[in-house]
Amino acid sequence: MAGKSDLTVPVSISAGIHIGFIVILALGVSFDDKPKQMQTAASAPAVQAIVIDQQKVNERVEQLKKQKQDALQQEKTRQAELERKALEAKREREREQEKIKTLEIQRKQKEAETQKANDAAKAAQVKQQQEKERALKAEEVRKQKEQEQKASEEAAKQAAEKRKQEEAAAKKAQEERQRAEDERKRKEEAERKLREEAEKKRQAAETKARQEREMAEAMAAEQDSLSKTRNRQVLSEVDKYKAMIIATIQRNLVVDESMRGKSCRVFIRLAPDGFVTTAQTLEGDQVVCRAAKVSINKAGRLPVSPEPAVYQQLKEINLTVSPEFN
Repeated sequence: MAGKSDLTVPVSISAGIHIGFIVILALGVSFDDKPKQMQTAASAPAVQAIVIDQQKVNERVEQLKKQKQDALQQEKTRQAELERKALEAKREREREQEKIKTLEIQRKQKEAETQKANDAAKAAQVKQQQEKERALKAEEVRKQKEQEQKASEEAAKQAAEKRKQEEAAAKKAQEERQRAEDERKRKEEAERKLREEAEKKRQAAETKARQEREMAEAMAAEQDSLSKTRNRQVLSEVDKYKAMIIATIQRNLVVDESMRGKSCRVFIRLAPDGFVTTAQTLEGDQVVCRAAKVSINKAGRLPVSPEPAVYQQLKEINLTVSPEFN
């Protein structure tokens, strides 16, 4: 409505000005104080001017009417649009209010459902707690009965065990008496057998001692004979291998005329396989000693006997090396 008022004021002012102008022109023509001759002389141009101005006024008036009508139509259109928007806004508010009411109803329903669910959960919890308590009581009763049954079974077991122990003790006493009687008889029989065996052992010991003395005397005589024979064999083997060792050294010995009639004593230590572990010169001609050591090292291994007794005689030996000339 404010827009409509703002447009009406200037239109009213403009219309008033033009109407006033027309009225003045009309009054100017009707109430002029000039002489009639002047009116007659000027009437034709004045009328023409009035007619022309009236046409312009009419055109202006029509223009203003049209502008007013257009303004009114625009205002109506604007008002209609405003009313439409107001109605749409009202409908939108109503829809929003309806939606809010719906949401409020749904919220209350959800609250009611939630409260119902909570109440159901509390009831279930209470029921569960009651069932748990009943189960605990039932378990306690079961355990008590089980303990009573175990106590009864244990008492019966102890009674049976006591009977078994008494029966076992009586049986053991009887067995011990029987064993004592058997032991007495066994000891008597054993003593008798021991006396017989002792006598037999004494006689056998005397026989065995006599036989052992005779055998020992025979073995001693035989051992003495064997020992003498063995010693002779060992000495013979030692001499044989000593000669073989000297021959090996002689084969590898490099000689010249300056060594003629000279000699060198050497010390040799041998492994069980004849390997020379030590070769030392003890005394003698230096040239012969050097040649002998070179010959021994060149040989590397010297003859040894597989007989342990012979090896013991030869594992550490002193030899005299004398160059031989053909």
